[in-house]
Amino acid sequence: MLTSIVSAVIILGALVLIHEAGHFLVAKRCGVRVLRFSIGYPPKLFGIRRGETEYVIGGTPFGGYVRMLGDEIGDELGPSDVQLFLTEVSRDLTGAAEAAAESEPELRCVAEASSQPRTAVKRAAGHDLQSDAAPAPDPLLVLAQAVNRSPDPERMLRTMLHRAPRADERDLLDEVLRRGNSDEAIKFLSEHRPPSLTRQIEKSAFPTQSLARRFAIVLAGPAANIAIAPLLLAFVYMYGVPKLLPVVGKLQPDKPAAQSGLREGDRIVSINGKPIASWEELSTVIKESNGAQLQIRLERKVGGLSKVETLTLRPVRVTEPGIPGAQWIIGVLPRGDNVIERENPFVAVPHAVLETVEMTGALVVGIAKLFTGSTPVRQALGGPIMIAQMAGREARQGLANVLMFTVMLSVELGIINLLPIPMLDGGHLFFFALEGLRGRPLKVRHREIALQLGLFLLVMLMAFVIFNDISRIVQG
Repeated sequence: MLTSIVSAVIILGALVLIHEAGHFLVAKRCGVRVLRFSIGYPPKLFGIRRGETEYVIGGTPFGGYVRMLGDEIGDELGPSDVQLFLTEVSRDLTGAAEAAAESEPELRCVAEASSQPRTAVKRAAGHDLQSDAAPAPDPLLVLAQAVNRSPDPERMLRTMLHRAPRADERDLLDEVLRRGNSDEAIKFLSEHRPPSLTRQIEKSAFPTQSLARRFAIVLAGPAANIAIAPLLLAFVYMYGVPKLLPVVGKLQPDKPAAQSGLREGDRIVSINGKPIASWEELSTVIKESNGAQLQIRLERKVGGLSKVETLTLRPVRVTEPGIPGAQWIIGVLPRGDNVIERENPFVAVPHAVLETVEMTGALVVGIAKLFTGSTPVRQALGGPIMIAQMAGREARQGLANVLMFTVMLSVELGIINLLPIPMLDGGHLFFFALEGLRGRPLKVRHREIALQLGLFLLVMLMAFVIFNDISRIVQG
């Protein structure tokens, strides 16, 4: 049980990391400010700020998100977005000052101020009520004062930031110095935006990007999940894939294999003249037989010597638990004999690409069958419990099995996220496509309703798959 849970958390965590990294890297490439990169949902267990972004590990696994500047639903940036941007800029400035404090003695006062917790100020009946303790200094105000005292403010800022200061950073420092308080300065600037501030926010926010850039940022997540699949598969093929040999194990007494004379330990050599090298090939030939008579050539050890025999049988069609639709079978299980097959890079890479294309096509067809009703939903859908069970089973089989399962799950995650359902990436891409066709975005209210409906559908789907998982466990 523990192996299943740990395996599922690691695999899903890695896939979420890949997915969100796709959004993150393209957003940064487009100049969008990424406020938070989170693996897992709140509560926050751990976080560290590097540059403009806070990197977080959340306490609720099986998910993650990239938070960018701006509300992607709204048509324009409101005062709260501007306040958030200025708060982030203030953190950039004080963080850069702390990092430069060792080489710039004038900035040590900023590091000292940042290390002291600020005292909250409560307001009542127009009066400020403070605790008895002296309030800690405002780090941004301390920085603004240090810059103002410097004989060469431009040099100090360039040394601190490792670049020329932007106009919005200058505006913020000037306003903090003028008002003597960073909170008041941020509030004032959010209500009276200087043109330089407005231009910088529009340059850094997600909603104000061109349609092509927004489309690319959202598409990058699912694309990353699909693109990583051939890379992992190529590694698996080079590492070595266990191939199950067509050696007969347990036989069902009332099925064609046992009735025709097959025995445990027989190795299938060919069927209807077609060579059989693996159990997968054996299974495929039987399932595609449509009940036609099969001539099976096999090797059987008798008295320590190998003997070649031929027998005929006709598959029967049955419905097996957990497998959608009826299948043609002969009633045998593999004994478990296998060999490890390895490929060189020149064979592994094209093989991996082709296999990913085929896997993607099969998954798309499978999803289409769900919507058309040709595949029962209860048999096809599984939730976190089923994923954990499968992850644990593959983990016990070895690294190659785990990576193959990860590849399948990654492609599946990418395709599902492309479905045009609000709350999923595909829903946002659908909105962008409509915006491109109409020449303007949908009304805010219509998008809000669609997202609320999408959230409701996702919650219902999650409840269904969890109930389905529990039903499978109860029914055995």
